[in-house]
Amino acid sequence: MLENREGQTVPSVTFKTRDGDDWLDVSSDALFKDKTVVVFALPGAFTPTCSSTHLPRYNELAPVFFKEGVDAIICLSVNDTFVMNAWSADQHADNIRFIPDGNGDFSEGMGMLVDKSDIGFGKRSWRYSMLVKNSVIEKMFIEPNKPGDPFEVSDADTMLAHINANAELPKRVTLFSKPGCPHCTRAKNTLSKNKFKYEEIVLGDNGVSYSSLTAVSGQGTTPQVFIDGKHIGTADDLDKWLEANT
Repeated sequence: MLENREGQTVPSVTFKTRDGDDWLDVSSDALFKDKTVVVFALPGAFTPTCSSTHLPRYNELAPVFFKEGVDAIICLSVNDTFVMNAWSADQHADNIRFIPDGNGDFSEGMGMLVDKSDIGFGKRSWRYSMLVKNSVIEKMFIEPNKPGDPFEVSDADTMLAHINANAELPKRVTLFSKPGCPHCTRAKNTLSKNKFKYEEIVLGDNGVSYSSLTAVSGQGTTPQVFIDGKHIGTADDLDKWLEANT
């Protein structure tokens, strides 16, 4: 039975972590005492939902969480420290602290250790998130107890809405570019100057072609900028949009 433990203290355990070439024991107190911490726990590093959605969105929204008074965001999984460190490097999630619950002690103490032997995972954490203040669990979002790997309530947006439903979200910016394009460089410099983080899609990489650009934007020149799914256009169009919206 997955138990909501709001109002209770987090389990007192020691996590076996690796920092460079050294082993480093990290206690629950070191992570939670006198701090406001968001934790999201998941079944396994490198797994599809965890890598494509759960982790990236927490990393993306981390600056907003920090602005709202959160001291740290922890990703916890029943994996060893080498796996968690490799996943961290692969995801470039610099805003997240990866904590290996290798023996499942913390997950068991939370009542969230489940048996996934049917898919060869053994004992793993159920997917959930929680807000912890000075080691006490203030809020938990536990995924419904149903078959598979439900992902409905432990996402970053749900947690942020609990903390502040009116928090200003960062805009999602995508820029199509091509190598050697001076207007692309200008658009990127403009975005950086205005403190917009952006995803860059370079024509010629990973099968992205001019046909791809035309299919998405209706245009055949670069750069092409999208903000929150809306097509803005060229570097000049970006300047005009910023003048009107900032």
